[in-house]
Formats: sequence, C-alpha cells, structure tokens
Amino acid sequence: MRGTRGARILAGVVALAGVLCLWSLNAARAQSKPIVYVAPIEGLIDLGLAPFVRRVLDEAEARGAAAVVLKINTFGGRVDAAVLIRDTLLGAKVKTVAFVDKRAISAGALISLACHVIAMGDGATIGAATPVQLGGQGSTQPTDEKAVSYVRKEFRSTAEFRKRPPLLAEAMVDRDVAIPGLVEKGKLLTLTTSEALEHKLADFRADTVDGVLQQLGLGGAEVRHVSENWAEQLVRFLTHPILSSLLMTVGMLGIIVEMRTPGFGVPGALGITSLALFFWGHWLVRLAGWEEILLVGLGLLLLAVELFVTPGFGVIGVLGIGALIAGLTLSLIGAGATGAIVIGAVARVAVSLLVALMASIVLLRFLPKLPFGRQLILETGLAADTGYASAPESDRQWLGTQGTAVSPLRPAGIADIDGKRVDVVSQGEWIDAGAPIDVIRVDGNRIVVRRTRGGPEDER
Repeated sequence: MRGTRGARILAGVVALAGVLCLWSLNAARAQSKPIVYVAPIEGLIDLGLAPFVRRVLDEAEARGAAAVVLKINTFGGRVDAAVLIRDTLLGAKVKTVAFVDKRAISAGALISLACHVIAMGDGATIGAATPVQLGGQGSTQPTDEKAVSYVRKEFRSTAEFRKRPPLLAEAMVDRDVAIPGLVEKGKLLTLTTSEALEHKLADFRADTVDGVLQQLGLGGAEVRHVSENWAEQLVRFLTHPILSSLLMTVGMLGIIVEMRTPGFGVPGALGITSLALFFWGHWLVRLAGWEEILLVGLGLLLLAVELFVTPGFGVIGVLGIGALIAGLTLSLIGAGATGAIVIGAVARVAVSLLVALMASIVLLRFLPKLPFGRQLILETGLAADTGYASAPESDRQWLGTQGTAVSPLRPAGIADIDGKRVDVVSQGEWIDAGAPIDVIRVDGNRIVVRRTRGGPEDER
C-alpha cells in the first residue's frame, strides 16, 4: 500500500514538473518573439515629421525591437526636413527598413537611402530629387547650382554610407550626371522597382509589410503599428508653410494695430498669441531658439520706441524692422538650408509684414465706424465724462480745442494747442507735421486728436 501511494505521489510530482517546464518554455518563446515597428511616411515631408521618426526609433531601441519599417509613399518636401530625418536614420542602432509602397520621390528618396534595407513594391518608383523653389502661381523652378551641389553630395554620402551605388544617387539630383544605358545628360534619374533591383539600389521586392517581414526572416514577429500622436500632429499643423505664414501675418497685424491704438485689448492679445503659437511649433522642431525670440522681441521694442518716443521714421524703425525680419526668417530655416530656402524664408516674412501693414491701414480706417470695432480699439467708453476714466484738469481743458501738429503723428507726437506744446495721439491715422487738428477726446492722460475736417489735406 505504502509503495503504491509513494508511486502515485512521485508520478504527480513528475507531472507537475512537466507542466511547469512546458509553461516556462512557452513563456520564454513569447518573450523571445521579435518586435517590429511599422511607421508611415506619407504626404509632405516637413519639419514636423522629424520628431515623429526620432520618437519611433527611440522607442524601438528601448524595447529591443528587431527592426523599424518605414512605409513610404511621398512626392517629397523640404530639404532640411529630409536631412534631419536622414541624420536620425544614419545614427539609428536598430535595423531600419524603407518599404517603398508606391513612391519615394525627392526627399522620400533620401530617407529611403538612409535606411539599412530598401524594399519596393510592384509599380513603385524612387528618385527625381533635384531641389526646386516655388515660383509664381504655385509653379516650381530649379534652384541655383550651389543648392544642387549640396543636395547631390548629401545623396552621394548617404549612398556610400549604406554601401549603395553613389552614382545612381547623384543622378537622382543632378541633371548633368549621365549613366550609359540608364539616364542621359539633362534628365533626372527615377527608377522603377525592377530597375532599382537590377542596379542594386533596392534589396528585394515586396508588396506588403508581411511580405517585407518574410524576406527579413521576421515572419512571426510582433508587429506594432505606430502613428503620430496629437502633439506631433499639432506641431506639423503649426509648422505647415501656409499656416505659419498666416500666424506671422496675424501676429504682426495684431501688434501693429495695438501699438497704434490706446490701451491693451483684443488686437494685442491676438497678435501675441499668434506669434507664441508660431514660435512654439518651430521651437519643438528645433528651428526657433532663444536667439530668434530675442531678435523678434528687440524688433518689436524698437518699433514701439519709433512710434511712441521718436517722431518720424528713422534709424530706430529700420533697425526694428530688420530685427523682426531676421528673427522670423531664422525661425523658418534649418539644417541644410540652401540659398533658395533662405531667400524663400525672407520673402515669406516680407510678404507677411507687407500684408499686415496694409491690413492695419484698412482696419484702422474702417473699424472705428463699426460698433464692435470701436470697442476693440477702445474708441468709445473712455471719455472723461463717462465716469470710466479720470483725466487731469490740465488735460481736460484741451477737449474741443484746435491746434497744429508740430511733429508727424504716427500715431503719437507733439502738437501746438493755444501756443503750448502738448503730447498727443491720433485715433489711428497718420497726420503730417503742420496739419490742423481737433482734440476729440481725453482718455486719462491721453489727448486724442484727429485731422481737422475740411483742412488743406482734405481739399486735396
């Protein structure tokens, strides 16, 4: 009896040990299952895409992933954005795979060349990477030789680093590079899947992500599809060329209107908010830094001094505009900025400033005539007799009187009223020196004037 019981106990122990062993083996297999990250590279290649790629690579390296597959379908984008992504890929410690699903044109080609492995699907293309600049009515035109030379060498060095044919990479950028039997001089190189495989630019053919993983020996890997989070999407939105130009224009418009009207209200708040959003987005993509922010702040300060302290427009105003344009321009260019990119950035800032100035003239002329407009620029409700503001007796005596502008009022300046020089501010319009003026309101310590109706200027 005792022998039988002992045998049963021994058998149970053996069975339990077997179960534990099988469980340990399965757990070990689950833990050793490779992980692969798949990230899309689609649409416009912009500076907001670089932080996304860096985050994916950092996460993959931290989790010990076997590979990161970039599913590419793009017509290209900014050169400096492609260079940032290229540098990140060349420094990656995890295997990177460019899966050209449909096309990798221009900046997309540089990103593909920077990966360890290039896989292309049937009907895919890669190449056509010469730098261009925007022309009139949205058209594009080639850039100068300096820009072409720079991008050409970026492509060549990337191809050499990944042991790919460097001449093919150069021919994608420079029309002067000819390859017998493949591309003649004067044409840009664009390769189909078959051509890329034949000339050793691509490594293998695959039509799906699963096909790519099978070719890499990772058919049983755990696939983790990643996409941009809300913060990265917001950054890409804020740094989009159209929106960033709009933010610059609204920012400068709000500040111009605020400086030319008394008090601090909606225009100033809107302007500061727009510029803050502009710099925040460009700060996150490593374009704007403290230097650019300080330059813009200095420019606004100098313009304020020119408008409120020194009559007329001179050296201080010119320096203020120069600092403003320089700060905003530097916030639009990044690594690998070519001459064309710099010129384009300067043009964008100059156009934004011009539009803001023209819009401010229109707003300050017509907005005071509207009920809500008068409230926005503090046109009403602040007179001494309303009870909301208290003007000194020495200033209230000028209400309803007439005088002459001694200095240009833009909008602040000096006027002669009853033989005394008085600091005044116009209600938004620019008044030349010598023009007759009427005191229409006294807001606290501000004497608000306008050009006398029916004066010489009106007659002209």
